[in-house]
Amino acid sequence: MTNNDIIRRLRFAFEFKDAEMIDLFDSAGLSVNRTQISNWLLKEDNESYEAIQDVQLAYFLNGLIIYGRGKKEGEQPVAETNLNNNIIFRKLKIALNYKDEDILEILELEGMRISKHELSAFFRKPGQDQYRECKDQILRKFIYGLQIKHRGDGK
Repeated sequence: MTNNDIIRRLRFAFEFKDAEMIDLFDSAGLSVNRTQISNWLLKEDNESYEAIQDVQLAYFLNGLIIYGRGKKEGEQPVAETNLNNNIIFRKLKIALNYKDEDILEILELEGMRISKHELSAFFRKPGQDQYRECKDQILRKFIYGLQIKHRGDGK
């Protein structure tokens, strides 16, 4: 999945309006405007399409964490300059305050069954033996499952 696919799907799943999207970025420390948001949400074949960079998506996900859990005291998290599916998945887990059972339930909405041990491997540090790379299919199914849970409809 591209970063644009991710932000597009999350916006749809949670029914965020442009102003809410701008607020999410702003709460994490990045000022964006309506035009940028609109261009990020366009399909790749549109001439106004603009690719959202990893650091920009990280700001959005950090804003989603603040939206879901509140702003923590002290120093705010720094937006990562390089994202991978594992980091994105972890940030979504934190933002939604989900436990492993919640994630497994969401994945099952999309017909995907994995064990708790397989799931925990996605949230380990890359150097650990049990670490496993989160493939696009897992992240995609999770985001589609969120859409079903929050909107009650399919793709």
